[in-house]
Amino acid sequence: MATAVNPYALPINPAERRNPGWWAMVLIIVTEAMLFAYLLFGYFYLGSMSKTPWPPSGPPELKLVVPNTIILLMSSGTMWWAESGIRAGSQGRLRIGMLITLLLGAVFLAVQGVEYSRKEFTPQSNAYGSLFFTITGFHGAHVFVGLLFNAVVQLRAWLGHFTAERHLAVSNAAMYWHFVDAVWLVVFASLYVAPQLI
Repeated sequence: MATAVNPYALPINPAERRNPGWWAMVLIIVTEAMLFAYLLFGYFYLGSMSKTPWPPSGPPELKLVVPNTIILLMSSGTMWWAESGIRAGSQGRLRIGMLITLLLGAVFLAVQGVEYSRKEFTPQSNAYGSLFFTITGFHGAHVFVGLLFNAVVQLRAWLGHFTAERHLAVSNAAMYWHFVDAVWLVVFASLYVAPQLI
């Protein structure tokens, strides 16, 4: 006896790469990218209109942020290694790669906290301070969300939920993490590198 097909049901298949879950992550990333674009536009606009030096206290120090940027970029590499591992059916690569990614992301946030503690200005000091902490803090919040995402997916990985054919959650976590790392490159270039060139 043939099974009746509901013509109004959503065509959801978790094994398909372009299913609704994948599109949801794409739309989240597009939305978050626009928010960062607005913040950076505000930063450059106020900088161009400022009658005083921008940044007021001179270019930011690079001795902490450069190695921290390298750490975050390395985490993208380990995330790629983890995702490509499960695509090849390797549970070990997935688990180890995601664990290393989690540790590198946590180190990035810890170093950012140290950098914040050494700043001579606060979000209340001036417009520059407000934008600096808002932009970098907003990015830090995204890293934290990425770590939570990683932890949940990693727990499922250790429980053996993923295979070479079914690993959409891993792909979504990787896509989000690569987005967070790419945004940091733009933030780093705008807030740290650009002031060194003026």
